[in-house]
Amino acid sequence: MGNEKHISFNSAEDRSQVASQALEDPQILEALIENLSSDQRRIRQFSAAAIKEVASQDPRVLLPSVQAIADGLHRPEAQTRWECLEALAYLAHLDPPDLEGIIEGAEASLFDEESGMAHLAALRFLCAYGAQSAKRANQVWPLIKEGVQVYHGDPEFVDMLVAVEGFASGNIGKVVKEQVCARMAFDASNYTGDIGRHAAQIVKICKG
Repeated sequence: MGNEKHISFNSAEDRSQVASQALEDPQILEALIENLSSDQRRIRQFSAAAIKEVASQDPRVLLPSVQAIADGLHRPEAQTRWECLEALAYLAHLDPPDLEGIIEGAEASLFDEESGMAHLAALRFLCAYGAQSAKRANQVWPLIKEGVQVYHGDPEFVDMLVAVEGFASGNIGKVVKEQVCARMAFDASNYTGDIGRHAAQIVKICKG
């Protein structure tokens, strides 16, 4: 392990513990970032999961590492990619200037046919990114719309709609809001349960 730090890779509980330690010790945080490029899959996955936990607690400490985390989107295993996307979604709310170059990597995970978690994490990132401005919303809405169409009814679909709610609540501009409303109107009118409820909420947000 880099920086002479020992990190256990045995359990999800350890990931949370290491994330807390990383918030206290910059050397541990640096080691986790470096491990995203490890040649060992298990180390990459653990480090990405711990970084996601760090981002959920204090994304500001990861602002200098945006590009290194984005590089994790190009790893072969889905877990490293989706954990990095989840971390980047937290960072997107801080609106760092260098996120635009990440769209291509997020798009690849959005349409990874083998991983529902990758689909969901990519959509969450795109929604968080797009919610920051009308320009960004216009840039990513076609991808969000396609994702909602492709994965309609999948196990992750309701969580995707929750992400779209956040997107609709953002600074996405009148034109995109109208398009989001039009896309979700059918589900709002024709589905009950969680799908219908979230779709109706999205329509309400866009009209409001």
